[in-house]
Amino acid sequence: MSTPAPEMRSARPGRTARRVSFMVLIGVVGPGLLAGLSDDDPAGITTYSALGAEHGYQLLWVLLLSTIALILFHDLGSRMGVVTGQGLIGLIRQRFGVRLAAVALSALVVANIGTTCAEFAGIAAGFELFGVSRYLSVPLAAIGVSVLVLKGSFHRVEHVFLALCSVFVAYIAAGILAHPDWGATARGLVVPSMPLDRSTIVLVTATVGTTLAPWGLSFIQSYAVDKRLTVRDLRYERIDVITGAVLTGVIGLFVVIACAATLHAQGISINDAADAATALEPLAGHLASSLFAIGLIGAAVLAASILPLSTAYSISEFAGVEGALDAPFAEARTFAISFGVITFIGAAVVCIPGMPLIPILVGTQALNAVLLLPLLVFMERIASDEDLMGAFVAGRAARVAYLVTIAFIALCVSAMVVLSVG
Repeated sequence: MSTPAPEMRSARPGRTARRVSFMVLIGVVGPGLLAGLSDDDPAGITTYSALGAEHGYQLLWVLLLSTIALILFHDLGSRMGVVTGQGLIGLIRQRFGVRLAAVALSALVVANIGTTCAEFAGIAAGFELFGVSRYLSVPLAAIGVSVLVLKGSFHRVEHVFLALCSVFVAYIAAGILAHPDWGATARGLVVPSMPLDRSTIVLVTATVGTTLAPWGLSFIQSYAVDKRLTVRDLRYERIDVITGAVLTGVIGLFVVIACAATLHAQGISINDAADAATALEPLAGHLASSLFAIGLIGAAVLAASILPLSTAYSISEFAGVEGALDAPFAEARTFAISFGVITFIGAAVVCIPGMPLIPILVGTQALNAVLLLPLLVFMERIASDEDLMGAFVAGRAARVAYLVTIAFIALCVSAMVVLSVG
């Protein structure tokens, strides 16, 4: 028998190490991907659709900056969860006291209930495009996500969530079918410009708020804890976070350019993502319209599962009780009941005849933008706390990046408030 050449013997350990690293990465993937892609929910798709329909390719740079902010703070959230073993609300309670934690939780729950209504409204609108009544689609979706989350094991729930993520490919296909101007797309990404009027400022603020959503920040941290990641997993989790955030930005990009190439070019205005899907048909074809609608349904189902889950995690953390997907009901009553109540309210509101869903969606997104600022400040303070973070305390460069991001968002929110009052 011939002896393998030395270079072959030395290559095998390298291949083995890469294979092991890949398997570890596959095991870690989840928090970053799900937290990122669930931001592309009906409220997000509506915002991105309006961005493209009203301003064409001009404001794509806002989406790029929002994606960078998403990477920064989702990476911080996952690291805080892994290092401390606690979710965001639990850490706020420990670091800043019960009162501030109660204020943060109250605002988060109110905003999450409103956004959960928006997710079920997205399910209703998406299925109605295919002729299915909301009085059938919404209750079935609510029952489906409740059974999945409350009866399934952690890994089964995660696998279903990750499978749902594949539906976002529909938006990429819809964007390509719209035949966008790629030169204008590139300019919009790298050349900052914008009209300084109230509606544009509100839209820019909404884009930042819907991309870097407060509930996404609480979810990624709690989910990383529930997944039982350790500090040894952090470098792989960073890949998960970056991948999820970049995919979120890419999908948002294709939604914007699909609407810019069609609706903006024809001077068509929209109220929500369902309007965009309907308007695409005569401009980009039936396939593009159907793909946009399918993407809307898939995004809504994913977010309708994760919003109540994020809320249930936060309530359990504040109460100091068990809150985990694998925990039996007897040990996690608060967690299970919170999930069920939030899901029921979201579905029930959408099924009320004549309920003004658009004001609910707009109001909750405005609340999200306002809530985002204190949450980011809490996170920056915790990241700088050596007693909590130990060797993983944020360095000077990271703290500068966090503060610059917070300042930019504060500027957007302040401008929106001033222009709204004026």
